[in-house]
Amino acid sequence: RSRMNDHPRPPRILHVAQPTIAGVAVFVRNVARHQHRIGWEVTVACPSDGWLSSELRAEGVDVATWEATRNPGPSLLAEVRHLTPIIREVAPDLVYLHSAKAGLAGRLAVRRRIPTLFEPNAWSFHPSGPFRPLARIWERVASRWVDLFVMVSETEAAQGREVGVRGHYVTIPHGVDPEAFPFSDATARAQARHDLGLPDTPIAVCVGRLCEQKGQDLLFDAWPRVLDRVPDAQLVLVGDGPDGPALRAAAPPQVFFAGDRADVHRWLTAADVAAVSSRWEAGISFATIEAWSTGRPVVTFDMSGMGTHIRDCGAAVPLGDTTRFAEELAVRLDDPVRCEQEGLAGRRRVERELSEQRSVEAVTAAAQRLLEERRSGAR
Repeated sequence: RSRMNDHPRPPRILHVAQPTIAGVAVFVRNVARHQHRIGWEVTVACPSDGWLSSELRAEGVDVATWEATRNPGPSLLAEVRHLTPIIREVAPDLVYLHSAKAGLAGRLAVRRRIPTLFEPNAWSFHPSGPFRPLARIWERVASRWVDLFVMVSETEAAQGREVGVRGHYVTIPHGVDPEAFPFSDATARAQARHDLGLPDTPIAVCVGRLCEQKGQDLLFDAWPRVLDRVPDAQLVLVGDGPDGPALRAAAPPQVFFAGDRADVHRWLTAADVAAVSSRWEAGISFATIEAWSTGRPVVTFDMSGMGTHIRDCGAAVPLGDTTRFAEELAVRLDDPVRCEQEGLAGRRRVERELSEQRSVEAVTAAAQRLLEERRSGAR
């Protein structure tokens, strides 16, 4: 017993993640990689599709294949049954659930028998449709199975409290590695456009999954007004998703679909301005932070508190006001000096407040405190 106390075992943590692409997967990879490097025993349970599992294995992180769909449905009970033996085999000290689907299946499987962190990455009751009231009820009931809610913003925490989700909250914004999204000047922009086959005209880039949440349909509504003021402007969509076919069919002039890309930084480097047209987010989205890190201003809707976050790094307009959105895009596409100034302010903010290192260290510290509190309570 004395020898065990002299050499305590490092914390063992199980991350449960669905989806396996885009911002949620980036965050899971970053946190798991950091915890693995500092000596924690880390396992990530996630589906085999997407790039997350392969990147984790390349980092030396253990991966348990947990096949799960993105949305709730008839497969839920099977997904819970599949997750249960993974939990039993890993025997974690902590379970960290990422996003709505993992939060649904994970809470049903664990039911707080193990200290549990849950990061919604946008609440399950945000999407429109007949299941929204049920999602609110579920989040209220299931809050008893969460020891700590990890929020990306104070706005996200307030949204949970407003619908009766009780519990302990900690707010930790996401971050990116500034070296992976280096600041780029006019020379780098010209080179990126040449390499990507893009014209040397004013360019707006929108990075995100093609789906209701990311609001590319709202961006399409705004785009013809942009062309009225900047006739040679080009809009580039980086990403794919369930709304891809409908968006391609409805695309206005001078829109280019780049599809899913691993080289997002090059597309942002080629841009003058980044368009973030989301209807909802957990807080400052990865697309926003990546654009700022690259030195690009952001035009966004004022959702998830972006009106207070945007500051001097772009513009936030009322949600759904596509006329104002178009105006803010056009004024930047027509003013390179303003883009440079706002982009530089964004880069400085990432370095000061929104770095990946700062984010993952804060998350790991919160998990460590929870583990110590639960151990103390058990004693």
